[in-house]
Amino acid sequence: MRELTVVGVRVELPSNNPIVLLKETDGERYLPIWIGAVEATAIAYQQQGMTPPRPLTHDLMRDILAKLEVNLEAVEIVEIKDNIFYAELVFEGGVRVSARSSDGIALALRTGSPVRCTDAVIDESGIVIPDEQEDEVEKFREFLDTVSPEDFAG
Repeated sequence: MRELTVVGVRVELPSNNPIVLLKETDGERYLPIWIGAVEATAIAYQQQGMTPPRPLTHDLMRDILAKLEVNLEAVEIVEIKDNIFYAELVFEGGVRVSARSSDGIALALRTGSPVRCTDAVIDESGIVIPDEQEDEVEKFREFLDTVSPEDFAG
């Protein structure tokens, strides 16, 4: 398993489909995952420290886990099939629950849990951004500083 950090979300043009970009913690590869607008908003809210007036679904899940005193140990992206990423929520005692990668990432951000990926998934779908394109990653980070979660509403 490779640990990943969440770089952020953006809208891919011209399709206007949101993606979440992850990066290997101890590596050079990035993992782009196309996600839904709701999940993009949930991830963006958390990364920007915004609190909605009412809890989002991922906030509710975090609160339920806290009240039940159940620890989310990790979110693991375990498979890619037909360009769909599959994840598992890993709880104490080895209990695993299947989840969409985007939901797992949104929940991991709220609980401070690590996001991991199998070597097979990162080998298949990870991309290395050449040095000359590093400024594009910096532009992406600048974009993340200016985008609001409402930008992802369909």
